[in-house]
Amino acid sequence: MAFDAGLQRKIMGHFATGVTVVTSGGDEPTGLTANSVTSLSLDPPLVLFALAKKAGSQDAFRQSRCFAMSILSSAQQDISNRFATPGPKEFADLKTRTAETGAPIFEESLAWVDCRVTEIVEGGDHDIFIGEIVAGELLQEGGNPLLYYSGGYREIANGA
Repeated sequence: MAFDAGLQRKIMGHFATGVTVVTSGGDEPTGLTANSVTSLSLDPPLVLFALAKKAGSQDAFRQSRCFAMSILSSAQQDISNRFATPGPKEFADLKTRTAETGAPIFEESLAWVDCRVTEIVEGGDHDIFIGEIVAGELLQEGGNPLLYYSGGYREIANGA
């Protein structure tokens, strides 16, 4: 008997995570809000994110073979919301730049990494994109992260 997907979502929702936006460059940049991200290895420097197989941006990430991951601050909830919705993404009014791969990076994020895809692994209803970090920067050391817990955004309590 398969474990109940709704219960799994509820249980795992009690694991607090940071929030990122993962972007891909090209003629039409795209991106998505993701908290299914992990630092995988220091040597070589690898990170990963999981992307639903049915996601509209699946082809863009596969074709570009690169991605940038911007770690959002608590002041960037609007960006998280924008990139959490399906459909085309608008970048024109956002402060972005690029590094090695050409994928958009949000200038006001806490930190970012720019990656070349080394492997795509199937993981159930998701594909796991593993990327080698080719550039990165810590922009706001000690800044307040955008956190997600139990279906909503959260903040770190003062003095924590």
